[in-house]
Amino acid sequence: MSQLALANAAEVSQRHVSFLELGRTAPSREMVLRLAAALDLPYRQQNALLLTAGFAPVWRESALGAPEAATVDRALGFMLGQQEPFPAFAFDRRWNLLRANTGARRMVGFLTGGPPFEPDPARPLNLADALLAPDGLRPLVANWREVALHFVRGVRADALHDGTAETAALLDRLLGYPDVPGVAALPAAEGEGEPVLAMRVVKGETALNLFTTISTLGTPQDVAAQEVRVECFFPADEATANAFRGWAASR
Repeated sequence: MSQLALANAAEVSQRHVSFLELGRTAPSREMVLRLAAALDLPYRQQNALLLTAGFAPVWRESALGAPEAATVDRALGFMLGQQEPFPAFAFDRRWNLLRANTGARRMVGFLTGGPPFEPDPARPLNLADALLAPDGLRPLVANWREVALHFVRGVRADALHDGTAETAALLDRLLGYPDVPGVAALPAAEGEGEPVLAMRVVKGETALNLFTTISTLGTPQDVAAQEVRVECFFPADEATANAFRGWAASR
């Protein structure tokens, strides 16, 4: 943003913004929050700006499962439960898995050849690594390159938005995996005309065609609540839907 555009968005004078930028004026706590809101900074970065300016953070960060996060915890449980028998995952902004419904645990267990997957909060699975690393799910995804391209572009958008070293490091790590397409790569033309890109997963005689939605909380007042996301998987064809219904009925 230009200095003038930032001043207009924050509803202050350009002269004041200029003085702040040059260090001729120290920002008040309210001014830090005004500028952060005008820049649409996530709460975590707003807290970092406040600390840099000598003020205490205003946005708390509550762990899921803590009493103060009970409302969010119940909402996540409801969303994951409503998605059954199809998979749903809850994760943080850097794709560390927080929760998974039964459909998701069955799917991961099927793909990995083990029992139904159980998330471990002490050692969270990173879903980005699981998708893009050569020793992860990559060999099972028939259209992996197209899926990886969309995924990498999403992580890059996150890195540009939050401006943190951690998200930038995640993007660098993902782009460092062999054969991961760069964000400027062109998608394959074969998917043209489809409203969404379906991920085609094939293992043995079973083929799953899935697309996803990603949801966030609409009115967060907490760092963790703002960063949590829920990804719901939907069948792109009837055979995939029947596979998940069959797994649910047999267990």
